[in-house]
Amino acid sequence: MENPLIEFQNITKRFGNRTILDGVNLKIYEGQVTTIIGKSGTGKSVLLKHIIGLLKPDEGRILFNGQDIGNMGKKGWNDYSDQISYMFQNNALFDSLTVYENVALPLKQTTKMSKREIDEKVMARIEQSELTEVIHKYPSEISGGMQKRVALSRALVTDPNIVLFDEPTTGQDPIRKNAILGMIAEYQRKFGFTAVLISHEIPDVYFISNRILALYDTKIVFQGTPEEFENLNHPFRDEFIQSLEGLQVELTGLYSKRHFKVRYQADLGKKKPHETYVAVLFALEDMETIIENLGHDAAQEMIRALGSYISKHFGAVGGFSSRQTINEIGTILPFSNLHEAESILVDFIRDLKEEGLCDLSTEATFNDDECFEFRILGGMSEGKPQVEIESIIEFARFNQKEIARFQCETRKQG
Repeated sequence: MENPLIEFQNITKRFGNRTILDGVNLKIYEGQVTTIIGKSGTGKSVLLKHIIGLLKPDEGRILFNGQDIGNMGKKGWNDYSDQISYMFQNNALFDSLTVYENVALPLKQTTKMSKREIDEKVMARIEQSELTEVIHKYPSEISGGMQKRVALSRALVTDPNIVLFDEPTTGQDPIRKNAILGMIAEYQRKFGFTAVLISHEIPDVYFISNRILALYDTKIVFQGTPEEFENLNHPFRDEFIQSLEGLQVELTGLYSKRHFKVRYQADLGKKKPHETYVAVLFALEDMETIIENLGHDAAQEMIRALGSYISKHFGAVGGFSSRQTINEIGTILPFSNLHEAESILVDFIRDLKEEGLCDLSTEATFNDDECFEFRILGGMSEGKPQVEIESIIEFARFNQKEIARFQCETRKQG
């Protein structure tokens, strides 16, 4: 792997007699989404504040592109800090400023841009965050979800190279949590910044993260991909996600990915080598276009609705499901063959078409008056107990085809 953008080397931080970070080593790579996870009070925010210089380590070094930030001169430090934006956990909005003024503040304070240039950049961020209708309101006059979006817009308005997110979804309902995570992922892809998050939203945060860092007992005990974390053999994993084992994901009503694997092994481990089962992989096609036309909230509502339909139909025949990626849901039918599964899928498609996926009476502003069309894909594959589930899911993905098509009638606001 390439050289890290940010690296902690044996970082130790104490407050009085209490050691918060003890010899922490970690690496953050450019252009990726890195998520730091850990139980409350373990020092995740302390770690984040070392990156931006709000705290200094008692021991160790923090490197940026190989250079020790503790030894940077004034110009070097200013160049470094100008590349970083920080979204605080409590938003840190100014109550005396309007939404527009809060978003514009970093540009007014740190640049020499003209009033016109500032206005163009601020309005672009506000429109992207679906905040146009509250532009002249004060933070106390808007919802908590909107306040989060204002804070996110302000963090991105300077086009930073690195954005630090301290619990960006705290206090939000399940739909809003995933809308915020989706917004971060969309902006990161669009603008290419390096994102570092602190988040408790497992497993939903997995879908936007390239790397996971696990902070446990003052040390980083894991660095790697979300898939590698699923196989981590360490007390941290059991302690941190124990509450998820018997629960279902709030957003979709589906199993967590880890519980999905546990259920898979338990049910199919009883089968004989020659016996088969069926995997079905559903996809809400082209999430970016859906978000562009309907907004982040509506897109997450559609994922939730799709998950509900899948649980209702396939759960009744012993199936179990998990969200596989940001727009895909996988289902295992342990007691079916392909012929039976196809019959169940026909009933599912009929119900899906009758009920639809979204309430289109939205007040969002759309680009045109034409109908917006989106598709649901579905693919099946037959598996045997001795074959890895990932291979069966991938073959189902290869077999995907359109199973339903919907039209959302978009309209401009008058």
